[in-house]
Amino acid sequence: MPEIPDLNIFGKNLRKRLTGKTLSEINILVPRKLKVPEADLKDAFEGQKLTAITREGKELHFAFENGHVLGLHLMLHGTMYWYDGKNENRFTIAELLFSDGTGLAITDWQKAVILTLDPKPTKVPDALSIPDGYLTTALKGNSHPIKTVLTEGKVVRGIGNAYVDEILYAAKVSPFSKANKIPEDKVDVIINAINTVLADAESHISSLFPDTITEKERDFLQVHLPKHQVTPAGEAILKAEINSRKTYYTASQELFE
Repeated sequence: MPEIPDLNIFGKNLRKRLTGKTLSEINILVPRKLKVPEADLKDAFEGQKLTAITREGKELHFAFENGHVLGLHLMLHGTMYWYDGKNENRFTIAELLFSDGTGLAITDWQKAVILTLDPKPTKVPDALSIPDGYLTTALKGNSHPIKTVLTEGKVVRGIGNAYVDEILYAAKVSPFSKANKIPEDKVDVIINAINTVLADAESHISSLFPDTITEKERDFLQVHLPKHQVTPAGEAILKAEINSRKTYYTASQELFE
């Protein structure tokens, strides 16, 4: 699933190619996840100039000059591709065709991609914009594993299974730790790890795939490595499931319970 580093890069590259262009057509080939009729999307977006593309948590928001916003959540396997003329991408969920002939295909073999008309705002902070003291307070009343708390999107937005493993490994906190048992100083370490891990990942991906709008390899990760037995530092990678999420960690990560 694309997370903050991927989506920041996608957003930058989409902006370079699409901002200021007029959307001629939006076609929904698989409407199963739509909560409004396709006609409402056409009325809202066709003939409108795209003014901005922003990331909101794990979503990309396409803002148009008339004030309407198209929300895009790629879910686990959603992918975007450029096309010119006829779209021949398999498993296409939606097509966005702009007036200069630029086409954007949104695909997903699982048909789980979510497109939203005017997504509702949320008070849950983005993982890169956590207010001072917020996370410490939020964790105090939560006895769930810290892995679950950080991935489910109710406390912070934008990070998921892979990067939460990376963040907790960098912070040396066990993913099984109860959220309300983690000391304040360790919460600060987790926040620092969030910023560092996500920034480093974005920098790495950008250096290798500067123009990408599709998720790339993650072999640069330190512990969330399904095909590896040890980390780059030589630590044995332990594997488990926490709330049905595959979790990768090491014995060096401290457990708070």
